[in-house]
Amino acid sequence: MTPSATPDLTELPDTELLKLDHQVCFSLQAASRAFGGFYREALRDLGLTYPQYLAMMVLWEHGPQQVKTIGERLHLDSGTLSPLLKRLESAGLVRRERSPEDERSVTVHLTDAGAGLRERALPVPRSILAATGLSVQEILALQETLGRLTVSLGRAVG
Repeated sequence: MTPSATPDLTELPDTELLKLDHQVCFSLQAASRAFGGFYREALRDLGLTYPQYLAMMVLWEHGPQQVKTIGERLHLDSGTLSPLLKRLESAGLVRRERSPEDERSVTVHLTDAGAGLRERALPVPRSILAATGLSVQEILALQETLGRLTVSLGRAVG
């Protein structure tokens, strides 16, 4: 749809709003699937899945982190994050250490191999940016809009 042909959704009847083309969640899901496909290709040579890549980015950016902190940053629960970290550990990219003071607290550290993988990952963001066909300004505006959407939906859920 061209911008001039975009309907004012607030003025549409409920039966019209129920159409698939008017569902923002469907647009987000389709974009997410497209991103997923592109990331699968972009990360293949690194041997990482997209969620593993995100966890590695947190560690590359901030250094050793508690599992809980990584989960909060990535919006992942421990049931999803723990197996992901175990696979990264099996691949020799991270090591997990339990705190001697609190056995429940686990800190994740990059290994030398994990730290070294960062150099090979440097071209990935630029390739993603180029693949979107969007300008940097459009990407930043989209990120800001999606951030507001995430907060609003989080509030609506409670």
